[in-house]
Formats: sequence, C-alpha cells, structure tokens
Amino acid sequence: MIAMGRKRLGALLCALTLLGTTACSSAEEADNRGDEPAVQDAAAGGTAGEGTPQTAAYAVDEQPGTVFYEIFVRSFYDTDGDGIGDLNGVTAKLDYLEELGVGGIWLMPINASPSYHGYDTTDYYAVNPDYGTLDDLKRLLDEAHKRGIKVIMDLVVNHSSSEHPWFKEAIADAGSPYRSWYTIVPSDEKVDAGGAVDGNPWHAAGGSKYLGVFWSGMPDFNFDEPKVREEMIKIGQYWLKQGVDGFRLDAAKHIYGDFKSTVASPEVQAANKTWWQEFRAGMREVRPEAYLIGEVWDSLAVIAPYFDNALDSAFHFDLADRLLSAADGERDPDLAFSLGRAYGVYEQSSGGNFVDAPFLSNHDQNRVMTALGGNAEHARMAAALLLTLPGTPYLYYGEEIGMQGAKPDEYIREPMIWYRDPNGEGQTTWERSRHNAGAGAVSVEAQTDDEASLLNHYRRLIKWRGEEPALRDGGIAEYKLEPANPKLSVYVRMTKTERVLVVHNLSGEEQTADLQAPATFGAFAEIARATDGAAALDGSRLTVPAYSTVILR
Repeated sequence: MIAMGRKRLGALLCALTLLGTTACSSAEEADNRGDEPAVQDAAAGGTAGEGTPQTAAYAVDEQPGTVFYEIFVRSFYDTDGDGIGDLNGVTAKLDYLEELGVGGIWLMPINASPSYHGYDTTDYYAVNPDYGTLDDLKRLLDEAHKRGIKVIMDLVVNHSSSEHPWFKEAIADAGSPYRSWYTIVPSDEKVDAGGAVDGNPWHAAGGSKYLGVFWSGMPDFNFDEPKVREEMIKIGQYWLKQGVDGFRLDAAKHIYGDFKSTVASPEVQAANKTWWQEFRAGMREVRPEAYLIGEVWDSLAVIAPYFDNALDSAFHFDLADRLLSAADGERDPDLAFSLGRAYGVYEQSSGGNFVDAPFLSNHDQNRVMTALGGNAEHARMAAALLLTLPGTPYLYYGEEIGMQGAKPDEYIREPMIWYRDPNGEGQTTWERSRHNAGAGAVSVEAQTDDEASLLNHYRRLIKWRGEEPALRDGGIAEYKLEPANPKLSVYVRMTKTERVLVVHNLSGEEQTADLQAPATFGAFAEIARATDGAAALDGSRLTVPAYSTVILR
C-alpha cells in the first residue's frame, strides 16, 4: 500500500500509466464529482479494456522548497578584525554558500542587543553595531538576491530586552504608556508561578514584578494591548521594506503561552493562532510572498493550526530526533508513513498551503556530529536522509563540515572553521572553541578539494536535490520491501510528472533488495545517482554498498 497526505490546494490528480504517459484532472474537479483524490491501486481492479495499459492514480503532495542555511553572524566570518563576525562577512562568503547549493539564509538575531546571542532586543529598528550597519545589510541582501539566495531574519516579538527603553520606562513609571505593553503587577499579587518553560516566570522590580517566561532579561510583551500588536506588525513591515524575504519567528507558541497550566489549552492555542494570522495579514500588505517560519516545538495537533493563514512552515523537531536516531541506530525510521500522517494533519489545517521544514540540529541543540558520537558515516547518512525529504531542509552552519558542539549554548555556537590554521583571515575569535579547538581537518579549507569529505557529500546531495524535481519539490510515499529489511530506508519522491525511488543503506554492511514494481508508480529500473559507484541494479535486484544512498528512476 502507498500512504501519503491529503490533496494539496490546486494539486493535480494524475492518471499515470506504467508506460510513462500521463493524463491529469484537477483536484477541484475531483471534488465536484464527489471523489476524494486518493491513491488508486490499478492491480486491485479497474482494467480499461484489453490491450489498454493499466493506470495508477495518486494525489501529489508537492512542497516546492529550497535548502536554507542558519547563520550565527557573530561566529561566521570577520571582515574588520575585531574577532566578531559581521554582515559583510556573510556577504564575503556568499560564493561559498552558492557553491554549497543553498537557496536561502536564516540570520540569527541581528537587531541591537546587549547579549552575545541577540534574542533580547533593545532596538527593533536597528542593526546590532557589532555586526555592521543597515547599509551593510542591504548590500548583503542585494548580493544574495543576485545569486538567487533568499534571506530571512530572526524576529523576536514574544519579548524584548529588559534594557529596552520601552521596558525601562514601563517599570519605572506606573503612568507610562508603555506600562500596558508588559505584564507588571504589584509584588504581593497572587499569580501563577508555574512557567511554561519551567521555573517561576515572575521577576521582582522595585515594588512590582513582571512576567518573563524565558529569563529576567527577557520581559514578555502583553499582546492583549492593541498597540503592541500594531508595533510588531510595523516592525515586520519595516524589515520587509528593507528587502528581507521573511522571518524566522522565535517562540511562536509563547505569545500567549506563558504558564504550564494553560499553555496547551485550546484558548491559548487559539489566541496564538489569531495573533499570527493578524501578523501574516500585515506582512501581506507589504510583501504578499513573505516567508514566515515559526519555532513551535510541540505535537502535530499544536503545530497544525499555525498553517491556517498564519505561518508557511514550522520546524519539524520530532523528525530531527527520528533522523538522528535512525542514523545512530542504523535502522529504518519509516519516514514516509510518519510524514504522511503529519502532512494529512497539516493539509486539513492549511488547505494545502504549507511547506515542511526538516532539520537535524540548530542553535538550541547539541550539534549533529556530537549527537552521533563523532561517527562520520552516521553523519553522512543523517545528511542523506534529511536532504532527500520533502519541504525546505535547514542546515546549521558548520554542520556540513562536521563541527562538534554541546550545551551550554555558547558551545553549540562556536566560530565557523574556515582554515586548518585557526588564525586564518576572517576567522572569528569572540569565543575560544571548546569542542573544535585544533580541529584543522574539520575546516572548509581541508575539505574543499577532498572528494570524500563531508562537505562535498553535502554539496553532492544538495546538487542532486536541485537537479531532480521530485527531490526538490515532490511529495513522499511508502515503498514496501519484500522481505522487509530494517537496514534500508526506502521511499518514493514524486511530483505530478516525475517519480524517483530513494534507497538508503544505513548500515556498515552491503545490503541487497528485490525491487518490485508497485502498480501505483511502476518499475524503478535505472540507477540515476549513487553516493557509492559500487551500487548495482541487476534486473530487479539492487545492491547498495555500506553507508550509501541510491536514487532510481
């Protein structure tokens, strides 16, 4: 059986003959007939007559996307010699990113902030002077767009810095117009002390206390105040007008989700969704195609409503765990089945307008190579799984060269390693490396000309993705091996007109499989791409070398 998500808005229901010809009717037409677009197994019946090829129909869950690359500017590349990465440094490395193959960049916070990480903003309309100027940002945007690379920036609207002038005035003056922008109550008022992210979310300030779920230095905004909502929309519009292509929205489920007792309540979830719909509408006034991706670390049921005219994407945290576990344990994670279930939920909420955002790690999690115990082969397979899935995959800077890192947070945000010599030009030095000190082989310089390097493995996989429409834009469907082999992860990727079979050997031993032709998709009879040249197809018998990936047409 082939399992997949429900129809996407405007997707085509295609009748695909096993000889390769197609005839399509729209999903809308199918709805008008009262038919639900679904997978149809031609082998189960429905012959068209003697001499007529049997057909198989499937609803294509297309997710056009590109590969995004997350950058912590402070650690990336330094052009002015102060040891701190800057926006001009990102511009200087656009050719590297273009060669890697990415189509988008996510800049971690670049607004003015008193902290190294920037998630506590003191001026939403200013670029952090450590990173440069607004003109530097505009130059980066221009140069990135020339290369076909989009740029989104972190936007932290859930809370400000406690050093923000708004908050300082609000806490000092009970009559300030900014007082209602935050949640400030008398110090003796009885309140819910169970914070949504653990700990007491209330912090003393003189004779008052204020709400700050994440930290005392990050007081939460009060989104019941209309002027707060108006200002946050104005801020988003401002940056879109400067040329950014969208936003990564920090702590998206905590706009109203402050307390453990209520964060999962329908009322709080509905309020969060309503806010992001309002924000989305405001962004459309300036740039209808602006891309919004949210940090919603939760279950499918919580994530899905955000796709209803609010967010385009949400990071797939559960999937990240599954991918790393599969690579580490060398066992099939059954991706098509679990993703089909997730996409079905997302479809119902979004009306077909969502793009998944798979990833392996980010700035809040231990790095991939550390999570995998330094096993380079497992890191390769994790990358191969990620980059052959639907949606818009996200890479964390340095992931492609195997940088290591473990909490606390500073040490998963260590300087990017460009050279064998840690004193090379542009190398950032704001922080001394704990996990990558002396790791000269884990550098762009060492890996660029090594065809067997992890860097070139990433480049190859991203190149495949760009060249194969079914990998770049397609949906995903199950493909069942008989007999089953838990060392192989196998699934179909398909658009309306093309389909490929992806086969990963997650183990350290050569594996074989008998590839039968499912009625829905037909036979996959040709190896199109392989990470190991020893891969072979003899009739229906596929041989897959250890720790390798094969793409078949």
